[in-house]
Amino acid sequence: MNKKAFILILLGVLTLPNLAFAQVTIQSMVNAAVMTTLYIASGIIVILWIVTGLLFLTAQGAPDKVTQGRKALMASVAGTLLIIVATSAIYLVGSAFGL
Repeated sequence: MNKKAFILILLGVLTLPNLAFAQVTIQSMVNAAVMTTLYIASGIIVILWIVTGLLFLTAQGAPDKVTQGRKALMASVAGTLLIIVATSAIYLVGSAFGL
């Protein structure tokens, strides 16, 4: 059995009892998925900031490496702003619809 099928079967087995006893709603599942996505994206951004710092530290004045560090810095800033805007939009839409 391949890994993807095994993981899907495992997730189905783990979530089926909760759905059968109506302990999980669609809203709570969507909230959990959104929060998990935000946590993963935030972790990736932290790693990107660390890599950016290391690129600048190891550049030692070389113009091509400094340019690479600047590009990584712009990507870090853009990713951070994207996560902030996405989080704000999620809460704004949620409060607008009373969720």
